Amino acid sequence: MSENKTIVKTNDLSIGYDQDGKILCLFENLNINLAGGELVCFMGPNGIGKTSLIRTLAGLQKPLGGKIQIPKEQAVALVLTDKITATHMNVYDLISYGRYPYLNWNISLSDKDHALINEAIALVHIEPLVNKRLYELSDGQLQMAMIAKALTQDTPVLFLDEPTAHLDLNNRVEIMNTLRELSRTAGKAILVATHELDLALQTADRIWLATHDKKIKEGIPEDLVLDGSFDQVFQFKGFDLKTGKVHHKPYRHLGINLNGEGHEYLWTKNALERDGYEIENKSSITINVNTTSHSTSWALVSENVNAVCGTLAELLNNLKSVQDYYSINTQSTHPLPGSRGNK
Repeated sequence: MSENKTIVKTNDLSIGYDQDGKILCLFENLNINLAGGELVCFMGPNGIGKTSLIRTLAGLQKPLGGKIQIPKEQAVALVLTDKITATHMNVYDLISYGRYPYLNWNISLSDKDHALINEAIALVHIEPLVNKRLYELSDGQLQMAMIAKALTQDTPVLFLDEPTAHLDLNNRVEIMNTLRELSRTAGKAILVATHELDLALQTADRIWLATHDKKIKEGIPEDLVLDGSFDQVFQFKGFDLKTGKVHHKPYRHLGINLNGEGHEYLWTKNALERDGYEIENKSSITINVNTTSHSTSWALVSENVNAVCGTLAELLNNLKSVQDYYSINTQSTHPLPGSRGNK
């Protein structure tokens, strides 16, 4: 495995296209590289030019300027989002086309070709689909077949444009984990253009982040989160990337003292904040998350309610009684417990 060896390199690369006789530049003077053994996720706002860059790197679109260095021909496999019109072929035939650049004049698949095809099919777990016609597939199944086709080309570089589009969560995770594993075990340089921010942050070795000044900022995911680069590019509305949380307004003006640990605590906190409560350790309303190896329960203690709840839904229902009690009994005396907004 040739880990960390540069396979693709650009020198002052500028890309774009002719729009009604006028040259539109999308990226300029890019000096970026892809190394074997790493998965790179390419991200940026819609319409910024991610697909155009991938097409240019793959040789399908001429650059406006600069150079792209790739060691040899047939070094790149590509998965785009273009529609397939020959939908009467079966899945195995589609995947086998990935071997066609390597065949001689008689277009006969060898044992090695069939082995690579079957290996690719197994990698994306579509064995039950191999004899189905393409028109019988869902969008997600077709996407998996296209990825398998690219894998059969057995190239050192793999470019994919939105490979997880139309896939459910399990398949999105599986595809990204498969690509990451391929980069590790086979030393491939893999570039994925994607909108899947959560998956990219957890699977990518590096991020290419397309900025609004026609540049690309590179870095490991965690650095780009902490230095605010993602916030600058995407300008999140109501989402805090550093915590991975959607911002919820504590509209109930009622603080909760929450005690617990582990993922049970985190999901309890999520439910409370989503439902308009604020986590405040000075509040007289206390919820204790009690977890055993078999179950989780929630003990609610307040002036008017003492209850042990078996579900978070039950807990939230009990909190409505607490909310009503404090709303009635504190209007003329003192603020709601733990409510910063009423202090």
